[in-house]
Amino acid sequence: MKLKVVEFFAVMLAALVMGVFWGTWFTLTRSIHNFSAGEFIHIGKTIIANVALPMSIIMPATLLLMIVATWLSRRVNRYSSYLYLLSFLLMVVTLIITVAIEVPIDNQIKTWTEASFPSNWESLRHTWDQFHTLRTFTSIASAALFLWGMIKRIN
Repeated sequence: MKLKVVEFFAVMLAALVMGVFWGTWFTLTRSIHNFSAGEFIHIGKTIIANVALPMSIIMPATLLLMIVATWLSRRVNRYSSYLYLLSFLLMVVTLIITVAIEVPIDNQIKTWTEASFPSNWESLRHTWDQFHTLRTFTSIASAALFLWGMIKRIN
């Protein structure tokens, strides 16, 4: 019973993480190069303000529950525990991309104004875009592998 509860909450949190990144990628990133500097700064600051605190709670909680599920499932279904471990590792990659690349760029964007932004803002936007796409798909793969592990354990 403990494993089922942990799995449920882990997959729900993984879906939330994936949803935040997928939503941004699907609605914003695919057209981000069409935005002027002013639009980009405004949208960037708004998104940063909306997601920074919730994601700083959801992401670690997701990782914690994923590793607990991996541990609890190791004797119940080895195949599931391997899928959970892969899922966990992909979510760690997602976190590393976020903390090492995306957040430092976000921290720069927070200081920009329409009157003063760096001359290389388009290059930074491009870097943010590329790595956001990567973390979107690592989070999707993570959630999918975790769900696959749950299905394999049930069957």
